[in-house]
Amino acid sequence: MADDAESPFCNCLFFTANALGRTITRLAEESFAPTGLSPSHAFVVMAVNKTPGVTPTALAAAMQLERSTVTRLVDYLDNKGWVKRKSEGRNIYLYPEKPAKVADARIRKAWQGLYEKYAQILGQEAARNLTAATYAAHQQLNIIKKGRT
Repeated sequence: MADDAESPFCNCLFFTANALGRTITRLAEESFAPTGLSPSHAFVVMAVNKTPGVTPTALAAAMQLERSTVTRLVDYLDNKGWVKRKSEGRNIYLYPEKPAKVADARIRKAWQGLYEKYAQILGQEAARNLTAATYAAHQQLNIIKKGRT
């Protein structure tokens, strides 16, 4: 199994999707390192900056994450003073604090840098096509997961 072509797993979507996930995660961590935030935290900050007053439920749907994962990410950002929760009755709304607003341009630059890294390697058209195909596959498989076949 010296090279990837000889791997018995290279034709398995589970294996290749996870390998791609690990690789893109490393690239994202490198790209977002200058912001002082993990990629996931940075995306929460971007979303809250873009839509002040967003609910955790709406944020979870937009980020395609479980609500508990968003809660954990927001807990961290709240403790660091980047995001503030405001309760109105049973509803919780998220608002950016000054550090989030100040870092917005830096975070967006990191996101653009991530795209440029993988687009340089894959080519822009291939990068766009891979992103679209991956999202489409995710959507189709998610329909099956939710029992809506």
